[in-house]
Amino acid sequence: MDLLEEVKLIVQKELISINSCHEWEHTERVYRVALLIGEKEKADLEILSLAAILHDIGRKDDDGIIDHAERGAVLAQEILERYNYPQEKIDKVCHCIKVHRYRNNNIPESLEAKILYDADKLDAIGAIGIGRAFSYAGHIGAKVHNKGVDVVKAEDFSSDDTAWREYEVKLKYIKDKMFTDEGRRIAEERHVFMEQFFKRLNKEVEGEL
Repeated sequence: MDLLEEVKLIVQKELISINSCHEWEHTERVYRVALLIGEKEKADLEILSLAAILHDIGRKDDDGIIDHAERGAVLAQEILERYNYPQEKIDKVCHCIKVHRYRNNNIPESLEAKILYDADKLDAIGAIGIGRAFSYAGHIGAKVHNKGVDVVKAEDFSSDDTAWREYEVKLKYIKDKMFTDEGRRIAEERHVFMEQFFKRLNKEVEGEL
């Protein structure tokens, strides 16, 4: 069994108890989209593949206090060192993982890091993004929809944190944050679908035909 397949088994086992927005299936989708973008952008697919599979390894036992990307980079290094993977390549993989959240001024510098960032964010929009938003709202006990709530004032992770609020405060801006040309192309298409969906949702909530 090659290294990538070994790593997949490790990550799949680690993510088995993660909530339904960041489970193993999310990692699989990010991996597939990252490779599609990587082929278009002429990236190093070896580095990109390992980074995509390992990008959420730090989410196990995530308490919201420790940055899962920072933690994930540390765990990824430990895993890859067990297989005597070259340190130069480990550094490249870990950079991708560390910056995929784009928090704390950690900006993707390598092409592979930019692609992983784009692929991860693309999974938050379009049809799959809508599904994940509703899934997470259910996970925290929020309503299906609550149009009367001021989304700016509503708190994260509260009963007012509906899929509609997620769209208004976050999802509709993602298309403008892509790093790669292919990422932007996919994001534009997914954004249009998502925009149409929420317009329709609001009409139905108001009882319009």
